Amino acid sequence: MKQLFTSESVTEGHPDKICDQISDSILDELLSQDSESRVAVETVATKGLIFVTGEVTTKGYVDIQKVARRTLKEIGYTNPEFGLDWEDCGVIVALNEQSPDISQGVSEEEGLHSEQGAGDQGMMFGYACNETEELMPLPITLAHKLTHKLAEVRKNKVFHWARPDGKAQVTIEYEDGKPVRVDTIVIAIHHDDGISHEEIKSQVIEQVVKPVCGDWLDAETKYHINATGKFIIGGPEADAGLTGRKIIVDTYGGMGRHGGGAFSGKDPSKVDRSAAYAARFIAKNLVANGLAERCEVQLAYSIGVAEPVSISVNTFGTGTKSEAELVEIIRNNFPLKPAKIIEYFDLKKPIYQDTAAYGHFGRSKFPWEKIIELK
Repeated sequence: MKQLFTSESVTEGHPDKICDQISDSILDELLSQDSESRVAVETVATKGLIFVTGEVTTKGYVDIQKVARRTLKEIGYTNPEFGLDWEDCGVIVALNEQSPDISQGVSEEEGLHSEQGAGDQGMMFGYACNETEELMPLPITLAHKLTHKLAEVRKNKVFHWARPDGKAQVTIEYEDGKPVRVDTIVIAIHHDDGISHEEIKSQVIEQVVKPVCGDWLDAETKYHINATGKFIIGGPEADAGLTGRKIIVDTYGGMGRHGGGAFSGKDPSKVDRSAAYAARFIAKNLVANGLAERCEVQLAYSIGVAEPVSISVNTFGTGTKSEAELVEIIRNNFPLKPAKIIEYFDLKKPIYQDTAAYGHFGRSKFPWEKIIELK
């Protein structure tokens, strides 16, 4: 049976990704000064303006304006023509202290339970499959590689006409559940005036798509490059950005479920982030250890309580053991309490800006991607 499945990625200059990176840059700065910082920072970007809000409790101090401007510069918003320029945009800051009612639930020896509890209720999903070397779905893997390549050719001036915003979408044809080819590539690349659509399409296909997608392409693959004809006005000038609005881009491209919680701007006491990393770690290792070809893990928590209220595993008929046996393996091999997850992955280190573009999963630099031998 043939089936098509599509995933998208966005470049680091996309309005929502600007916001994710600023929020995580602020988080990193705070953790570098005070590893116990409690952070929930939201960023909004629009034409000529960055607005930072949320809740922070910390012993450190961060110049929010400086961090926001530095991040914009690193991304490539260095020209007023882009509608947002790192030097002269406005930066408004409105931060409050974390609610003490939440704080007592995630601090040891406070609240109703002695152990550090989850920072909120909720459920988190992790996913893995054997389609790629990264044990990630092929559509999101290729989409991330395309957007990363778009940024690379912009920054090294191979595409001297390229601007920071951009998107990529990849449709994979599956046959009997296995990927066989790329059916469609959709790319939108922000660009200067004065270059023709034909030039952009030709250069993108030859210097971005073919090097990334290689043998997955064939004569029948369809290409939609800047399908409106032009993309001169982009970034926050064209669309306002907001932290946490690309949760499917950040995870598995729509393959596997999502608990709804965003990652960026949140310190690891928030299980939206830390338990989602743990769930990916579990799913990846179950696949890597030959217990399934495809695996989805759900963890669920109550605010203020350390133990997960439920653990669920779905191997979609590819597992070598029952769900009950897999849950037992999970309990015996993996950190599940928030404090244990944070300790196991060393999540109080300032590692988060790197996660905020091109996906939180499938990248070997992150500790939740390591493979272990299961007992």
